[in-house]
Amino acid sequence: MTTDSVAATTTLDSIADQNGVFSIIAMDQRNTLRRMFAAVGIDPSADDMDQAKVDVAAALTPLASGILLDPTIGVPAVQKAGALADSCGLLIAAEPEKRPTWNGEPRAARDPEQGGEWVRSLGGHAVKFLIQVRPHRVFSAGEPDLQDEALDVVRQVVADCREAGIPSVVENLIYAQPGEELSAQQREDLIVESAILLDALAPDLLKLEYPGSAAGARRLADALTGPWAVLSAGVAFDQFQEVVKVSCDEGGASGFIAGRSVWKEAIGMNAAERTEFFASQARPRLEKLLGAVDGRARSWREAARS
Repeated sequence: MTTDSVAATTTLDSIADQNGVFSIIAMDQRNTLRRMFAAVGIDPSADDMDQAKVDVAAALTPLASGILLDPTIGVPAVQKAGALADSCGLLIAAEPEKRPTWNGEPRAARDPEQGGEWVRSLGGHAVKFLIQVRPHRVFSAGEPDLQDEALDVVRQVVADCREAGIPSVVENLIYAQPGEELSAQQREDLIVESAILLDALAPDLLKLEYPGSAAGARRLADALTGPWAVLSAGVAFDQFQEVVKVSCDEGGASGFIAGRSVWKEAIGMNAAERTEFFASQARPRLEKLLGAVDGRARSWREAARS
């Protein structure tokens, strides 16, 4: 490794607190955010989308160790407004906004132009890449092996980030196949088993769904060889607060990456209402999450592969 590449290398410390714990606010939603506006009767303009990103960043990044933003709306809007606190790292989503499908199932895709160096050029400190892995998926002759395709894409992402000297954060969301209804146990099994498959590819951090129970969290703790953080998936805040505690206490999680559970009610409010909401609801929620990880979360440095 050259001197220049050493100087350019960043670590997960850029999006963690001084203890190596993640308290990251997620605001990388694009289509989901549009649907949230539509749900309250608003057809959002570009300014509406920009302002939603800016308001979340301005209100919450002074407390957060990092913020996750999309590259097309969030990053330019927040940077133009100067809304990112100096103490807060920037995690940028690098998966395509529109992803292909196969007979109703998600199919992995990656734009090779949107890799580690690209994220760094946007001012990012880490790459986030969303994937949907379905473990042990059976496929017929002539059909693509969607699991193998997804793992190969993640393998490319991890290698690209390593070459660029920037951390890779891989997010997995499990899914039901068409016509299937997953039980709680099936969900747990899929979350744990997909995490194991991804962990074997050695990303710097996994962003995972809660497996549904303390027992499921212990399965993650026993199986993973690298750090993970729990995502909120838009659940009610009180529920997510307990999820964070169990994920850290039982699952060895290194913190959280939380979005809608903290700020979702702000969408559709006027400026005065948003200001009041962030002061009275969103910031106190984030403070409670900081309390939930304090003394519980495992430092990513301790959890990292040797």
